[in-house]
Amino acid sequence: MTVREVEHEITVQAPAAEVYRLIAEVTNWPLIFPPSVYVDHVERGEREERIRIWATANGTAKNWTSRRTLDPQALRITFRQEVSAPPVAAMGGTWIIEPLGADSARVRLLHDYRAVGDDPGSLRWIDEAVDRNSRSELEALKANVERATHEAELTFSFEDTVRIAGSAKDVYEFLNAADLWTDRLPHVRRVELTEESPGLQTLEMDTVAKDGSAHTTKSVRVCFPHEAIVYKQITLPALLLLHTGRWTLVEDGDDVLATSQHTCTLNTGNITKILGPEAGVEQARDFVRTALSTNSRATLGHAKDFAEGRRG
Repeated sequence: MTVREVEHEITVQAPAAEVYRLIAEVTNWPLIFPPSVYVDHVERGEREERIRIWATANGTAKNWTSRRTLDPQALRITFRQEVSAPPVAAMGGTWIIEPLGADSARVRLLHDYRAVGDDPGSLRWIDEAVDRNSRSELEALKANVERATHEAELTFSFEDTVRIAGSAKDVYEFLNAADLWTDRLPHVRRVELTEESPGLQTLEMDTVAKDGSAHTTKSVRVCFPHEAIVYKQITLPALLLLHTGRWTLVEDGDDVLATSQHTCTLNTGNITKILGPEAGVEQARDFVRTALSTNSRATLGHAKDFAEGRRG
């Protein structure tokens, strides 16, 4: 049986304790690690926890469950996949954060893994996925921790909520069936929807903004029937380095409160190219919020019509 052991590392210009905190708090992962789409807790103790992770590997959406042991004194986090996604038979490892001074740290990411059936081709696939994801995760960790330290205004969140006199089931059905959006939503021109496994979708679409400009985006969506759809864009418009979102449905008496939430990080290198030489961060934030809110509210408006029509 072949067990591969590999290590990757990077130096981050931030306090070691802050780097540890961002890795330990798994809700941060979609914001700092490109492959991560969504992470939640199955069980949570002071030092031991079980988490579910949805992420991309070599362009394919996967999900698995891991156990983690947290050691904030030693700045170490060990992890072991409880249920691995084929072709991975088993995988685990350790995050090690080593202070290099008051404001810098070395981050080491260790992995050990084996392939289903000890298949050489599968092992090569895992080698490539682990190497690509580890390098990507560490580079993103460095960029996002350093950005959060020096340019916090580039990341922002907002939401829109619509009250719907219908059922959560019907609203969810509208949001989940994105393959029908070209017929249901005027701002959507083209849709390609695939579902790798139940509740795990890849959605690519062309949309038209209020100013008439067209955008192609691609997202991985994690669907929780009748409650929420969480997504992360993996093909982004030029103004953004990050875009995560969540459709949330909460029953309120006979109605449903449907909320669209967005978290974005601006790509400052493209602000003047797109918005003109006088534009800055504030103008870019306003532009992005207006564009995303307009489309989200339009989608919620059509979902409202659909669900309320079902109720009659």
